[in-house]
Amino acid sequence: MNAPTDLSMKTDDVLKVELEVFRREHRDLDESIRALQAIGTADQLTLQRLKKKKLRLKDKIAMIEDRLLPDIIA
Repeated sequence: MNAPTDLSMKTDDVLKVELEVFRREHRDLDESIRALQAIGTADQLTLQRLKKKKLRLKDKIAMIEDRLLPDIIA
């Protein structure tokens, strides 16, 4: 993606679209990891890379959610 990586430079609409894309990709990675583990012949290096990518996506999702839904102390 060629868009700026700084969340403060993006509109809420752009962030919402990115959030859905990242969530979908996270689910797809989860399904891929489960499928590879189920067949039992998965390359450990590949599994490790997929899991790291999934964690990076989880961090991006959390950052965007924090930006869109800030904590309000009542």
